[in-house]
Amino acid sequence: MESLHDRPECAEWERGADAPCEEAARPFVLAATIMASAIASVTGSIILIALPLIQRDLGASYGALQWISNGYTLFLGALILIGGGAGDRYGRRRVFVIGIAIFTLASIACGFAPTSELLIAGRIVQGIGAALMVPQSLAIIAASFPKEIRGRAIGLWASVSALTTAIGPSLGGVLLDATGWRAAFWIAPPFALAALFLALRYVPESRNEEETGPLDWRGAILAALGFGMLTLGLTSLSDQGATARPLGLIGGGAVLVILFVLSERSARNALMPPKLFANRRFAGANAMTLCLYGALGGVLFLLPFDLIGRRGLSATEVGLTMLPLGVIIGLLSRPMAGLADDHGPRLFLTAGSAIVAAAIVWMSFTAFGYWVGVVGPLVLLAIGMSFVVSPLTTMVMNSAPDSQTGTASGVNNAASRIAGLFAIAIIGAVSATVFAGGGQGLEFGQFPDTGAAAHAAVEARFARAHSVSLLVAASWATLAALLSWFMIGPDPEA
Repeated sequence: MESLHDRPECAEWERGADAPCEEAARPFVLAATIMASAIASVTGSIILIALPLIQRDLGASYGALQWISNGYTLFLGALILIGGGAGDRYGRRRVFVIGIAIFTLASIACGFAPTSELLIAGRIVQGIGAALMVPQSLAIIAASFPKEIRGRAIGLWASVSALTTAIGPSLGGVLLDATGWRAAFWIAPPFALAALFLALRYVPESRNEEETGPLDWRGAILAALGFGMLTLGLTSLSDQGATARPLGLIGGGAVLVILFVLSERSARNALMPPKLFANRRFAGANAMTLCLYGALGGVLFLLPFDLIGRRGLSATEVGLTMLPLGVIIGLLSRPMAGLADDHGPRLFLTAGSAIVAAAIVWMSFTAFGYWVGVVGPLVLLAIGMSFVVSPLTTMVMNSAPDSQTGTASGVNNAASRIAGLFAIAIIGAVSATVFAGGGQGLEFGQFPDTGAAAHAAVEARFARAHSVSLLVAASWATLAALLSWFMIGPDPEA
């Protein structure tokens, strides 16, 4: 009987990244990459629903809640660059499997965490595992599928990943209501084990034989410290205002990020190779990713506080509310990928970003009821994102040489994760500043009892902070539309 460690069907990959996988193995390769991407996304979306519940159960501060999300995102965003380079150099399958294992063990640890501090620590380890796992998904697909059908393969990956991500919060909401917030971390391990089995059985090893020498650890350390100090400083604004400590952290983080950029120019194996950014479309796509995914991250962070705290919905109802977001993106991403392959991505990226901006502005009118003020804008936002997801990812991958698909995937994933990191930190600072305790010494997301005299005033203060924060997010989506039009330019083959 064959062992799971026997040579997979696509052994020709071991000669390099240019030989595509045999057709018979491609469905299993897609399944493994989809499940790995989905568990990373599902965990992130469910934890956002769980934050108000964690706030009540563990007595976590608003700043701690931001770090429960940002601890994961920080290490994922900073180390995903190392993860992409490690896959290109040491083997994408090997790094993929190690990442899945770390992510699974950290998920179990988070599920048992007794305090917010230990939960943050577990989330950091989750981020490290995801940083190794996530960039390999697209790199494996790029190595598996010939370039002429790669866009449609990525479209299928994006569609199915979005559908699983959509169903996740809905099922997760039921589990959260039935068993508590810890269920958010029990969802990932079964699917992670299935992805591990498929990876060991069907995913062949591939690497870039031209990549030699050590990884750029200097760049990784500068990036992690710089982004971490910026995030800590921005998060501290929520609690301390514009005082010396937050401003000092922000200034120190900015200096380290500048040093990171300068370091990449001279690094032998740069995490963010300057020659990749010499391609205008690659640079424009990543700049657009920062803005658009920052806007999306801000909305998803704010939404549960509004639905659970102000509107009184259960976690199940919040999950169902978010269901159309993933379903619509999942259903429309694949056909949009095909259209963008045929007609060029520029119009799709610009129109999609503009639609997202309009949806967020609509959502900022908090006086509207649930169906008009929440569900309607979410449906429109999903339509806008479906225009963007697959064409943006395909353009990033096709703008990079085949030998650097892992690095390119890592850079784009880093852009999207860092966007969410800063979005939550900035949105958190804006919402906390505008809310300013609601006059009752409360933090954003906390409300007095419904019958209390101060409830109406606190709710009004919350609605104003929520609206202003959403308008900040809408401005980022607008900038994404401008970047896609002016930086990416028309399709060269159109």
